[in-house]
Amino acid sequence: MNEENPFPHDLLELQERLHRAHAEYRAYLATLPWSGEPMKGWPRGERFSHRGDVPDSPGWSDEQKATADRMWAEIGRLSVDVSGHPYWKSVPTENLVASRMQLKRQARPAESPEDPEAAEAA
Repeated sequence: MNEENPFPHDLLELQERLHRAHAEYRAYLATLPWSGEPMKGWPRGERFSHRGDVPDSPGWSDEQKATADRMWAEIGRLSVDVSGHPYWKSVPTENLVASRMQLKRQARPAESPEDPEAAEAA
C-alpha cells in the first residue's frame, strides 16, 4: 500500500474478481431467453420495449437456472468478501464511499479486445 494505491493487494484482487464475475454473469444472461419462466411475448405497441417486438420466451432449462444461480451466488460471496475486508475498518466513515468508488475504478479489469461492451458494462 502507498498514497497512490492505498488498497491491499488481496482486496484489489477480490474487487477485480467481482468485476469479472459480474461481466461473465451478464454475458451468460445475454445468451438466454429474456424470461427464466415460459412467458408470452408482446408487440412493441402493446407495452414499451426498446428492442421492438418481444418474442415468446421458452424459459430457461434446469441447467441454465442452476448455472445462473451458481454465478449469482459467486457474485454474492465476492461482494461480501470485498465489503467485509478488514481494510475498511481503517477508513474513516466520511471517506468510505469515495474510497469504495476508487477501489472499483482502480480494480476494473482491462478491456478485452474481443468483447469491449462487457468490459464497459462492468
